[in-house]
Amino acid sequence: MNDIRIDSNFDSGNIEVLSVSGAEATLAIRQDHMSEFKQWFHFRASGAAGRELVLKITGLEGSAYPLGWPGYNCRVSEDRDYWATASTSYDKQADGGTLTIRHAPASDIAWFAYFAPYSMERHHDLVAECAVSEGVSYRCLGTSLDGQPIDCLELGEGEKQVWLYARQHPGETQAEWWMEGALERLTDPADPIARALRTRCRFHVVPNCNPDGSRRGHLRTNAKGVNLNREWDNPTAENSPEVLAIRNGMDETGVDFAMDVHGDEAIPAVFVAGYEGIPGLTDEHLAGFTRYRAILERRTPDFQTEKGYTVSKPGQANMSMSTTQVAHRFGCTAMTLEMPYKDNDDLPDPDQNWSPERCKQLGRDCLGALLEWLEGAD
Repeated sequence: MNDIRIDSNFDSGNIEVLSVSGAEATLAIRQDHMSEFKQWFHFRASGAAGRELVLKITGLEGSAYPLGWPGYNCRVSEDRDYWATASTSYDKQADGGTLTIRHAPASDIAWFAYFAPYSMERHHDLVAECAVSEGVSYRCLGTSLDGQPIDCLELGEGEKQVWLYARQHPGETQAEWWMEGALERLTDPADPIARALRTRCRFHVVPNCNPDGSRRGHLRTNAKGVNLNREWDNPTAENSPEVLAIRNGMDETGVDFAMDVHGDEAIPAVFVAGYEGIPGLTDEHLAGFTRYRAILERRTPDFQTEKGYTVSKPGQANMSMSTTQVAHRFGCTAMTLEMPYKDNDDLPDPDQNWSPERCKQLGRDCLGALLEWLEGAD
């Protein structure tokens, strides 16, 4: 019986092949360049038709978020369009923590990933399609360490300055799927919510803050191993030009509302994190966040408020993170939106778990909540 072949030398690919025997392979995740972070994987297996693949990813107790593996299901696709769950189990005692994936593909090639990938080619398609839409202008905010553009799409004629940005952490591909759904709504001339938002707001949308990490197959860092969401208090051209470019853009326009879109490894739910611990916070300032959160919870059953991160005590917020820095710097409503790698336990889907389709729908729902939030402030 011939051995299967494992490949990851492509956009966002990440895996190390330790051994292959027939239809079984032992694998490991490559660390982010110049960093100890590792969690994202994306590879393909070929020569697999008619056989059940048994793929074991080892050493995962040493990954960035080992609590992300229990209850998690790998995503698999044979057409790179529809991503389903593969049979997945986790044994923390085996080989330093082993994720075992079993899948019998119908075709000869199957792709496996931590979450449905969002390639740089799809990113450029998204930017191009939006840039030719009526009323949309394109702006390059700056360049990454690898020389890639930090793309920003701008639209709307209103006074409220709204910044939406995603994939500071490149392996959190949920965030750019969310962006695709949000941009599809915003650029739809027949969508009444989009039309109302465009009259009230000027949108600044950065679909991918970290193109280098995205292309390199990183979980959390840029080309220099820097976690961009710990750079917002002091970004530099040497270490974090991506954050410097975005923050400079915000300084030019001001910010009334900001959403930083992410994915969370361990918590099987959709939630938001705010800015409770920033210096000088007033009840009036925080009310913008709590009111938006309540609106979104009412508008979609995919969102909830029971599960989430521990709230910072007064004056103890981490000011190097974008949400706290932006909320404090501009006195605005800001938040971090988190989506799961696992299923959404409040509304489970055994076939796909949390999926690109639901990310996109959440993007649309968040815009609907934003319009209601703006109307309530009038």
